[in-house]
Amino acid sequence: MTRLSHVGLMVMAALLVACGSSTESDLRGWMAEQKNQTRPKVSALAEPKQFKPEAYTQGGVVEPFSKEKLTQALKGESVQASSNGALIAPELVRRKEALESFPLDTVSMVGSFVKDGLPVAIVKVDNLLYQVRPGNYLGQNYGRVTKVAETEVILREIVQDAVGEWIERPTTLQLQERSK
Repeated sequence: MTRLSHVGLMVMAALLVACGSSTESDLRGWMAEQKNQTRPKVSALAEPKQFKPEAYTQGGVVEPFSKEKLTQALKGESVQASSNGALIAPELVRRKEALESFPLDTVSMVGSFVKDGLPVAIVKVDNLLYQVRPGNYLGQNYGRVTKVAETEVILREIVQDAVGEWIERPTTLQLQERSK
């Protein structure tokens, strides 16, 4: 070995000895010192606002929690229900058709043709084929077929909106292309 390599070994040994002299207690002491010097910064909370009650000043108007207000609301609902009932009433008394027992999303249009001058759509439900003409019913929302086109069946459904009113909604059943 050369002198240079001996000197290098001596320097490395000195460094290792220097690292070995520090103990865990030095590290714990330093951490405790840092912890004691660190002070959290907490801002003070704002003083809560004083509550000031206000008097009900709408003397001429019906008070919102009175019996009169409830009576007015119930009368309005009964008038609305009777006008709503006129839309759904004929649907409730007629005889249901076979395709009304299936949800509309399980029905698919697979073709169309013209028979005796009237357009007819062929729909598929549970691997069975059915002929559908204008005036027939499809789906569980009182869907009445209003038009049969070459590539679609247009229906008028009666559904309840968010507030419970019966409304008419147009729906389309598109021709499904055969997958290869």
